[in-house]
Amino acid sequence: MSVANSPKKIKFGTDGWRGIIADDFTFANVCKVTRAIGSYLETAYTKDRPVLIGYDPRFLADQFSCTAAEILADLGWTVKIVERDCPTPVIAYNARELNSAGALMFTASHNPAPYCGIKYIPDYAGPATPEITDTIVANIEGSDDAPPSGKNGDKISTFDPKPAYLKFIYTLLDVEKIRSAHLKVKYDALYSTSRGYLDAVLEHCECETESFHTARDVLFGGGMPEPKQDQLVELVEAVKQDNADLGLATDGDADRFGIVDEQGNVLTPNTVLLLLARHLIKNKAQTGAIVRTVATTHLLDNFALKHGLEIYETAVGFKYIGAKMRETEVLIGGEESGGLSIIGHIPEKDGILANMLVAEAIAYEGKPLSQLVEEAIAEANGPLFNQRLDLHLNDAHKAAVLEACTSNPPTEVAGIKVKEVGRKDGIKLYLDGGSWVLLRPSGTEPLMRVYMETNSLEQQNQIAQAMKEMIDKMEPALG
Repeated sequence: MSVANSPKKIKFGTDGWRGIIADDFTFANVCKVTRAIGSYLETAYTKDRPVLIGYDPRFLADQFSCTAAEILADLGWTVKIVERDCPTPVIAYNARELNSAGALMFTASHNPAPYCGIKYIPDYAGPATPEITDTIVANIEGSDDAPPSGKNGDKISTFDPKPAYLKFIYTLLDVEKIRSAHLKVKYDALYSTSRGYLDAVLEHCECETESFHTARDVLFGGGMPEPKQDQLVELVEAVKQDNADLGLATDGDADRFGIVDEQGNVLTPNTVLLLLARHLIKNKAQTGAIVRTVATTHLLDNFALKHGLEIYETAVGFKYIGAKMRETEVLIGGEESGGLSIIGHIPEKDGILANMLVAEAIAYEGKPLSQLVEEAIAEANGPLFNQRLDLHLNDAHKAAVLEACTSNPPTEVAGIKVKEVGRKDGIKLYLDGGSWVLLRPSGTEPLMRVYMETNSLEQQNQIAQAMKEMIDKMEPALG
């Protein structure tokens, strides 16, 4: 099918292009996008540097990768494609390690099975910044969707990205300390590409490990490859039944983490970021700035203030955190959606490393994970309570909400005074007493996301109700 006749336009979101397989994510569109990336590469690199290609376990992801490899070979590039599906942080690390012209990664991350995606990772091993993706998007309009010629197969080879990545990861972990703790760990791969990676690291660190769902299943067992509460029921039960020290999981391409404590509680990413910031300072004597997105907990701000660290707030998207990591020394950078990286690592989120750092924290402290969480929250003057509402709104309603809140922002929410309005990404209302609310439209779905952080559950419920009522009143009249 020609792209010109396609019912949907190729649209890049916060992390590349995602679409539904055989609908808009077709071989013709993959050819078109790959050529657009190739046009960018011509302006940024010389052809003596290889282009790497990786993919996650999704249906046809390996075949889309082969098509992209053939397109790039047609354009004169040497291409190295992974032997099997691999995590995003692994292909990103190898993009830097192999002095490449960057990498293409075929993944839809935590999206459901019908989706696939493609993103370009530059040679600095982090997400492409907006100026790069804007160039690629601009190139798409004049790009050809014809299939590859298949004539330059000698320019394509396979490689194993795993050894170099694991060797590097072990330099970031205190392997002997973890070994000495003899941790009992449950690992749910969720049929993701972390299988053969995270379990290999756990084995290397001599953890007593039981693994689940470690086969490739393009349907992800009928669930979603997202390490959240509703997808981790089996992992939670296994941790509790066997008195394990912790449970670990990743999303589909292993750049996001999932952590279950010894009591069976699924930790929020906000909590894990705080826990690991404390671990890196207290147990590993490391320092640097803390970077978080506008939607991420301000407990990190409290923690940074207490330890005299710089705190930076970015727009949503790890590309902004990664950019800050390339500018300055960052102790830890992360976002409430489940991605983080640390000082000394690549400027890309890594669920494998995040999971192992939690194991390392337990090994250092010799305390249950739930206790470490309590101590970290107390040190940051918590707790604070977080919630995210996903309100289904059409484009007109989303636009009306943003317009109203931009031109005439509310002066109070649920009776609490708005003391400041931020516009870094969406509309952020800073309330008296330290609470805040962020309104941010989804770029890919008919959703208005409303994030909030409050001092009590009662206040959280009051603010949530007030925001729903306010947004309902902003719906444009029909006709």
